[in-house]
Amino acid sequence: AWYVPCLASLETLQELCRKENLRCKSIGITNRNLKSYEVEYLCDYKVEEGTEYYLVKWKGWPESSNTWEPQKNLKCPLLLQNFLSDKNEYLSRVRDGKALKVRNHVKALKPAVADYIVKKAKQRIALRRWKEELNRKKNHKAMILVENTVDLEGPPLDFYYINEYKPAPGINVINGITTGCECADCPAEKCCPKEAGFILAYNKRKKLKIQPGLPIYECNSFCRCGPDCPNRIVQKGTPYSLCIFRTNNGRGWGVKTLQKIKTNSFVMEYVGEVITSEEAERRGQLYDNQGNTYLFDLDYDSDEFTVDAARYGNVSHFVNHSCDPNLQVFNVFIDNLDLRLPRIALFSTRTIKAGEELTFDYQMKGSIDLTSDSADGLSPSRKRIRTVCKCGAVCCRGYLN
Repeated sequence: AWYVPCLASLETLQELCRKENLRCKSIGITNRNLKSYEVEYLCDYKVEEGTEYYLVKWKGWPESSNTWEPQKNLKCPLLLQNFLSDKNEYLSRVRDGKALKVRNHVKALKPAVADYIVKKAKQRIALRRWKEELNRKKNHKAMILVENTVDLEGPPLDFYYINEYKPAPGINVINGITTGCECADCPAEKCCPKEAGFILAYNKRKKLKIQPGLPIYECNSFCRCGPDCPNRIVQKGTPYSLCIFRTNNGRGWGVKTLQKIKTNSFVMEYVGEVITSEEAERRGQLYDNQGNTYLFDLDYDSDEFTVDAARYGNVSHFVNHSCDPNLQVFNVFIDNLDLRLPRIALFSTRTIKAGEELTFDYQMKGSIDLTSDSADGLSPSRKRIRTVCKCGAVCCRGYLN
């Protein structure tokens, strides 16, 4: 038999079951809860004969089943708080230079206010589901949060979370390495970095000690050392809880750390779809017209491949550019020693406070000398449309490319 994944959400399926009076144990609709009611969000407000009523959207029921309920019957303090907060946020917005006064004793809300409250409630639910999805798919222990206090933008519609490179057809990102170091206690004389002709990248505190431009060789899956080896940092994934948040200055989504990050610490890996440079050139023309920048050239040894994080990526997809960044790019080799296909790791260049936005230079190549004329890490080398930079740094170059 063929099985086709259902594109409808669990809530939509539950709505259909309840609307048609059907039971389905696999999605949680049974005789016991077929007619149960749980407040999903509040849609509107009115006062009749001195009694306050709220229009309730019931979870798992179609909107046609919404009902007006007196406040005394509602046992959902958080949803009430969200409703009032959204109402006041809308009413206090500046209109033509004048702030609207918030009246506490209204008999009914204007349709525009109620419409905003419903949109905000739906956005809150969508972002919560997206956060849950991201945390299900990630392969590291740290949490991913999502926050939008700026506008009504919801989760991106065409973005798929991945933890490692997704190779395009015909590209092999694993070169079949079959040997590793024999160290009982890394690093030793013949540890992986020394075998490659370089020094160990980390100090005893597991902080980066090499200069930008030098590669990182970590121990791999064939090495004798265990998971606590001090030369296994990037492969363990993001160690910090991060928040994808909506910026308030037109830069779309951004990423901030929820924990203090010390200097020279590994923060995250830049992953995406691995494509050829020819395909990157074709996609780059489309992205330039859209004002997007997600192409990262893997030009450590050659200019053959590019990472495209537009549709497939991790948290790094949402990290914004800055001409004065707090993250630095390094090339990493672990289970793949193909110099054309390094992994891209982002390390902190200074101490980053909790709540601070994370940024890196989109023109950064991992070299010591970075100039707008010579560096060209993100997007193909042949530029078409110059994208204005909004990073706000004192040393801003004015353009992303």
